[in-house]
Amino acid sequence: MPKSVLTPAIREEIARLERADIMVGIPSFKNATTIGYVVRAAQAGLVQYFPDLRPVVVNSDAGSPDGTGRVVVETEPPDYVERILLVRPTNKLSRVSLTYPEIDGTGGKGAALRTIFEIAAALEVQALVVVDSDLRSIGPEWIELLAGPILKGGYDYVAPLYARHKHDGTITNNVTYPLTRALYGMRIRQPIGGDFGVSGDLVRHYLASDGWTPEVSKFGIDIWMTTLALSGGFAVCQARLGAKVHDPKDPGADLGPMFRQVVTTILRMAVANADRWPLTKGSHDVPAYGFERIVDPPPLEINVLRLLSEFQAGGLTLADTWREMLAPETAAAVLALADEAGKVADVVRASLDLEGPGGETPSTLAMAGAAAAFSFPDATWARVIYDLIVTAREQPAKLETFVTALVPAYFGRVASAVIENRDLTTDRAEESVERQAREFERLKPYLLDRWGSAALAEART
Repeated sequence: MPKSVLTPAIREEIARLERADIMVGIPSFKNATTIGYVVRAAQAGLVQYFPDLRPVVVNSDAGSPDGTGRVVVETEPPDYVERILLVRPTNKLSRVSLTYPEIDGTGGKGAALRTIFEIAAALEVQALVVVDSDLRSIGPEWIELLAGPILKGGYDYVAPLYARHKHDGTITNNVTYPLTRALYGMRIRQPIGGDFGVSGDLVRHYLASDGWTPEVSKFGIDIWMTTLALSGGFAVCQARLGAKVHDPKDPGADLGPMFRQVVTTILRMAVANADRWPLTKGSHDVPAYGFERIVDPPPLEINVLRLLSEFQAGGLTLADTWREMLAPETAAAVLALADEAGKVADVVRASLDLEGPGGETPSTLAMAGAAAAFSFPDATWARVIYDLIVTAREQPAKLETFVTALVPAYFGRVASAVIENRDLTTDRAEESVERQAREFERLKPYLLDRWGSAALAEART
């Protein structure tokens, strides 16, 4: 088991708390403007739905200079929540804010969660709920939805099931959902959702695992947790949380580092679990807890021209790397698509006033309409990801370099999805996500064939 990362100050806090039955963990960094609402919702959920359990809220912060921790401690006290809900809990609710220690010199979301896991294990909690610190849509019922399946149904891992805008969750839609589904046979729609519930048994399993890499200490943590739950045979379900409203992110501007950390982690875990996924055929639904909600997620603007341009630039500068990390036929197809993306980008520039009224860039819809001729086929993208699984085994030392080189191709794939779904509702756009996931399943024999051929070649050398 990896050694503990807890500092003496954190251990003193654990000794003060002694024990807890249920815990809400909130990792954060510079979230002073949003975390107060998250803490109020968590407190209300604990009081309303679990009044007889011993509760604690723990904020694991990265040393925010904006007073995030102070907001947590000073948020309305639990007795204020009790007066609103007309519920008097059996046990006093405690709130703790602390600065988490890095893991081997690396900080990030995963390091924050490692501290939360260690505190939960030390307090011997039955259920741990983790929620993001920038949520604007969380309500008290989220705590029940994420903890209830553990405390009432015997589940170990509760993944979120959100209603998200059709352009949101691009790493999930294009990599983690279809690949997790194809490899492990379970249709967990949001395997890197950020808000989840974990049993005490699974918390201890995470802490006993040796895979705390630098990527897992950052944004690789979510797919690492989901994969460990699946590969470890733990009981998994989903919770219908409604819309997820949080700080929006344009994939072309904000998601490059997250993509690298998540994809590097999922590829390494595919290699590590090679004794499991070759035996998995097809996929099946995962139980969903909670009432279905009809909601409209907030819109999200994406710069399609930037995505196409980045894809074209990747084809010009990374051609040799793509040929090294992909099968020859796949690399040729991706290079041809990158060239096509450049031509379509030129059409977009010529057909739209890029300054727009008031100096604004054109809308997502306008750019997607002008780029309607571009399409990155599902089958090509599935082969790209499958080729990288094989490469991750053959050249593990260069994996981070290869995943970094994949980012422009990912931009091209996202641009294709935005273009395809430009006129569709979010519900209708979900059909294209499901179609791509089915394509990953259909092409799994391609992965198995390449994996077996590579293994045979290794055996002969």
